[in-house]
Amino acid sequence: MKGILSFWRRQPRSSRPVPEPTGSDSGFFTSAFADQDADPARLVPWEARAVEVGAKRMTGQRGAQLLQALWAKDKYMAHLQVDAVQRMEQFFTFVQVQPNRDVIRQDEYGNFMVVLLTGTMAIERAQPWSEQLRLAETRPGDILGEMSLLDSGIRFSSCTTLTDCEIAVLSADAMDDMMTQDPQLAAILVALLARKLSLRLRAVSVRLSDNQK
Repeated sequence: MKGILSFWRRQPRSSRPVPEPTGSDSGFFTSAFADQDADPARLVPWEARAVEVGAKRMTGQRGAQLLQALWAKDKYMAHLQVDAVQRMEQFFTFVQVQPNRDVIRQDEYGNFMVVLLTGTMAIERAQPWSEQLRLAETRPGDILGEMSLLDSGIRFSSCTTLTDCEIAVLSADAMDDMMTQDPQLAAILVALLARKLSLRLRAVSVRLSDNQK
């Protein structure tokens, strides 16, 4: 990871090679759900979810300031330099969501991830015996839903607002735009997300192993 980031930081942006976008590359994330034969009835794009939860647009300036401040304190996202975060902001949508809204639902296909900027959300999973298990409560800076965005799989859990929340949303369409317009930035973001996911899964594996002893 350090090698990848250091390589791009050493090169002035203007001198970094930018490959010509191709048709297959420009729709990599948006076409992935079709490639997985995802059930269209369970595919929920951000545009539909935004209407459903009554999301209200917030100013890009406030959203960008919150995102920069939070990622500067994040152990992994802090690898992104200020100018990289500034370039990334144009691909995010910043919104406000009221309490008791399901931003993400278990067992659906969702083509977006969110970054919690303010407020608290509950991460819950419905159990086969009808119990709703609360896995965690989030804090500002947490990234949610990135696994489905990266692998086009179904959502493992639901994410529900417990308070008024401000969130940054990155959709599959926006990821494809980033890959076309700023492929180096997109590559670094995917690498960071993959690293955070890997470490999270390792932590879960350790917990499961401890419980079996």
